[in-house]
Amino acid sequence: MAEFNTMRTQRVSGARAQQIDAGLRAHMNKVYGTMSVGMLITAAAAWAIAGLATTTDPNMAVAQLPNGTMLNQLGGAIYLSPLRWVIMFAPLAFVLFGWGALMRRASAAGVQLGFFIFATAIGLSLSSIFLVFTSYSITQTFFITAIAFAGLSLWGYTTKKDLSGMGTFLIMGVIGLIVAMIVNLFLQSPAMMFAISSIGILIFAGLTAFYTQHIKSEYVAHAAAGDQEWLDKAAIDGALSLYISFLNMFQFLLMFLGQQE
Repeated sequence: MAEFNTMRTQRVSGARAQQIDAGLRAHMNKVYGTMSVGMLITAAAAWAIAGLATTTDPNMAVAQLPNGTMLNQLGGAIYLSPLRWVIMFAPLAFVLFGWGALMRRASAAGVQLGFFIFATAIGLSLSSIFLVFTSYSITQTFFITAIAFAGLSLWGYTTKKDLSGMGTFLIMGVIGLIVAMIVNLFLQSPAMMFAISSIGILIFAGLTAFYTQHIKSEYVAHAAAGDQEWLDKAAIDGALSLYISFLNMFQFLLMFLGQQE
């Protein structure tokens, strides 16, 4: 009888493990799917806004960039007026001060909508890259980032090493990186920008692996509770974390690989 009970317990445990594995795969698919949709929204918004902000008619131009690109009234407002500071810092403010409140108070559908609005705002902020870099170099850098991201995320998912300590260190590095970038807005030092870009690539590469492991661990820890609303929100929150890591790796790599117009 004892042997029978042991075998039955093992079967139940095995079935439960299979159920968690299947749920985890579905959860990760939702994370990556939501992140991918956010990326598409950002890319489409950035490309569209860059097109709307420029003109080929000298009579419509209010300013001309050093590379010859002419800005219309919308472009002047977005890239040359004080509004550019709002566009630049609004997404950061939302992540630091608004996202947590949205996660606590909104439904899963509301959180997802908030993420997609955030991705659109990032597209507005990122649209200037289409005025500076060639489309070919932007596309090339995007695919290089995607390959690196996939490898790093896979490692974070499969490694047995606990990355939580590394995550704390890297998040502190992000804070220092933000401060350095704000300072360099006024200094405009190429050497400092090179250092920021180099360190930024390493930091967000590490965070990609860390966030992937954290998303996996969080699901396994909470799956037994069966709170689907919480799991749906957690998937969107994980998508935001990976989206930010990907986007920052892309921007810092573009500093090295991007060819200017």
